[in-house]
Amino acid sequence: MGRAGRARYHPGYEQLEIENELLAGGLVPVASGMAAHDGASAIRIKNKYAALHAARLQPGQSVELPDAPFLHLFVPRGSVTLEGAGALDAGDAVRFTATGGQRITAITAAEVLVWEMHASVAA
Repeated sequence: MGRAGRARYHPGYEQLEIENELLAGGLVPVASGMAAHDGASAIRIKNKYAALHAARLQPGQSVELPDAPFLHLFVPRGSVTLEGAGALDAGDAVRFTATGGQRITAITAAEVLVWEMHASVAA
């Protein structure tokens, strides 16, 4: 065991090509420790309760946000509409609690990043 009773993890390297999935326009798990994404994410992380998704959307394309206790949506490029909230532009972010299932639709060519989290920070 490492400091503060935590197991020691040794650094490693892995990657999985996801370019074709990103070009298809859906949410793609980029980094995940969740069992549901085993073998599908570009890299694995040591947190079984979290996943980072990315999507590249063309105007008019939409994706549904995951249903999770905690979500963080970030728009690094382009403009999208978030169902129930309105337009988001490059640099905008939204945090969700106990929600999910909303749709985001690209207004212009856009990229979105979504952290999906199924555990809270322990006190």
